[in-house]
Amino acid sequence: MEYSIQELSRLSGVTTRTLRWYDQIGLLKPSRVAESGYRYYGRAEVDRLQDILYYRALGVELARIKECLDDPSFDRLAALKSHLAALEAERERLETLIRSVKDTIRAEERKEFMSDEQKFEAFKQRTVAHNEEVYGAEIRAKYGDKEVDEANAAVMNLTQEQYREWTGLGQEIQERLEAAIRSGLSPESEEGKEICALHRRWLTITGNRYDPPKHRGIAELYVMDERFTAYYDKHIPGCARFLRDAVIYWVK
Repeated sequence: MEYSIQELSRLSGVTTRTLRWYDQIGLLKPSRVAESGYRYYGRAEVDRLQDILYYRALGVELARIKECLDDPSFDRLAALKSHLAALEAERERLETLIRSVKDTIRAEERKEFMSDEQKFEAFKQRTVAHNEEVYGAEIRAKYGDKEVDEANAAVMNLTQEQYREWTGLGQEIQERLEAAIRSGLSPESEEGKEICALHRRWLTITGNRYDPPKHRGIAELYVMDERFTAYYDKHIPGCARFLRDAVIYWVK
């Protein structure tokens, strides 16, 4: 079966303008172009568009999608199973968050007492939800669904005391990075070493086994991904790079 670009647009919900853009960047080429200039798409292109939409739903950028789909070793069935696992994990996360919000609403409406443990659970849920929304796709692509799901579960299993220490460490790291930049310190300084140690503690407080190569890889993400950079540099530029350089120097 063959579809014109208008027919594929109606079938998929993707605008003809977007389909033309996908053609232009080499992400989705039509199976043929008629002498009239009209684009036509076959079964293989329909399947590829479906794969593109699955990846987009998970927040993967177009360049990364093209890289995945063009890889000769690309396994569509394995990719679909991975998408399903990610979507089921997302559904479970949302259902848990919805329950937490509903409990809070009921408590507010009925003027009922909500325990600190219940409130604390909602805070952890928001932390996991935010991280999934902003960084989930990239981290899952880099480390795998199992690794990320275990990390999320580790956060949810933190005690109230551990959670306070974890968030406090994050704040201390940020403050010391900004102070180091203001003072013109080097990542190779003793302060850089201490910040690196704090970051290691922040990574492992959830119970994760310490992995030096992974520590260095995460630090690299802070300068490779503009969202991480923006987070650390929100007050003073250079904090993300300082942290990356300190980790690279001190983690052997």
